[in-house]
Amino acid sequence: MNVLFIEDDPMNRRVVADMLDVAGAAMTEAESAEIGLKLIDERDFDMALVDLRMPGMDGITAIRRIRERPDAKAKLPIIVVTADTAIDLRERCIAAGANEVLFKPVAMDALFEAMGRILASGEGDVIL
Repeated sequence: MNVLFIEDDPMNRRVVADMLDVAGAAMTEAESAEIGLKLIDERDFDMALVDLRMPGMDGITAIRRIRERPDAKAKLPIIVVTADTAIDLRERCIAAGANEVLFKPVAMDALFEAMGRILASGEGDVIL
């Protein structure tokens, strides 16, 4: 599995990379939403993990941009990984097009369960 993680904090990227390594998944890092969107243009991913609060473009905007694509990559499964705890946050993320929302600090079992739910639902079966 090839996963893109759009996250500005290098420590958070390292922690998630270590988790995905345990599962045998490869992770590509993007330190901003702009870089993440460019990587999606250039490469194929099975899933994206997206932080919400980043300098420049925020995660909600990035998710909307992915969903607005005119190609099959618009269906890329997306898991939000955030420290934000706003009351309506989950609903806003789902409305923007996220498949799942996880709150930091993310436990390995919670990440794998969310990824498994997406794959089991067939949302991760998009051929890119």
